[in-house]
Amino acid sequence: MLTWEEFDKESSGHDFTPAKIPSKDEKEQPSPLDETKEDYNESSSENILKAVAEDLEDLDVSAGLAELEGTAARVAVDDKAMINCRADLNQLVPFKYDWAWQKYLDGSANHWMPQEVNMTADIALWKTPDGLTDDERLIVKRNLGFFSTADSLVANNLVLAIYRLITNPECRQYILRQAFEEAIHTHAYQYCIESLSMDEGEIFNMYHEVPSVAKKAAWGLKYTQQLSDPKFETGTIENDQALLRNLIAFYCCLEGIFFYCGFTQILSMGRRNKMTGTCEQFQYILRDESMHLNFGIDMINQIKLENPSLWSEELQQQATQMILQATQLEIDYARDTMPRGVLGMNAAMMEEYLQFIANRRLAQIGLKEQFNVAENPFPWMSEIMDLRKEKNFFETRVIEYQTGGALTWD
Repeated sequence: MLTWEEFDKESSGHDFTPAKIPSKDEKEQPSPLDETKEDYNESSSENILKAVAEDLEDLDVSAGLAELEGTAARVAVDDKAMINCRADLNQLVPFKYDWAWQKYLDGSANHWMPQEVNMTADIALWKTPDGLTDDERLIVKRNLGFFSTADSLVANNLVLAIYRLITNPECRQYILRQAFEEAIHTHAYQYCIESLSMDEGEIFNMYHEVPSVAKKAAWGLKYTQQLSDPKFETGTIENDQALLRNLIAFYCCLEGIFFYCGFTQILSMGRRNKMTGTCEQFQYILRDESMHLNFGIDMINQIKLENPSLWSEELQQQATQMILQATQLEIDYARDTMPRGVLGMNAAMMEEYLQFIANRRLAQIGLKEQFNVAENPFPWMSEIMDLRKEKNFFETRVIEYQTGGALTWD
């Protein structure tokens, strides 16, 4: 490093002339460079506009005519179909499936956000060493680990496969709403995990590291990966049946069976005044999922009605096996999360409940029931899903959680 003396000696050997500071008059004189810049900018703008005009003049519209052919006229109700429809998908009305539009309206009325739920009591309970038993803590962790991944898988399947392949605009409108709700659900699980200061790496990687969680995720992906391929198209018997299998796996199994053990466990905890904030989040999610399930079953049955050749004996056997496999995977998950009795239930009771649920899913798509289970061992679950129960307004939100504009006051 140079000293100041050395620096002065080296500097003295160079001819250093300070730059001349321009006078006021000199500053006001335009620079020839500025004039050149203005000419260039004007010339550049003219060239861009000229190129735009030339491109539009040379626009080849023939490429889109094949797709537009047959869809330019106004759409009649009879032109609409669930799959392989040639009618214009951008023409929402007239509705063919009023049930789909009504479900969209109902879903929009039931809007909620995770931050609206008070998590203070949950945080205090979770931080108290003896606030929950080890078995209860295991249930909370396992369910947040599974659901935080499962709803992301569901959303991916909706956006990358189902929306593209369902060719009815009112159904697509509901699917868009469902995709948004799945994002809210993922947000809710993350909000619970963050509020409770859980190890995020442990929770979010559970579908890789815990066998009973990993098996459910892997089973679901098996039926969704083919349809996620952007090159996959319907229009043949084989591919249309692949779509129908996906919908059965997606709605009847993932949303219709895989969620029910976890929902029952968390809601049972809330019934005992434990983890009430987490329970309230799950109540709202369960209401949404119940509507998703009903929409999916209506869509499956509509496709069967319009395309009876798809519902072959072989596909019916496959669908039955899929529902039975999903039921067994959920029973395994119940045994993993409840090695002992907890919250007034045990794995054997959960197995009976899941068989009851499986029978319902089979019957809802026209298949034969497979289990000898006459009654629901957890009738309060049906009460939470099916009845319009309202809480004390000053205690918490109404369970229906409708937006203000959708509520009616007697």
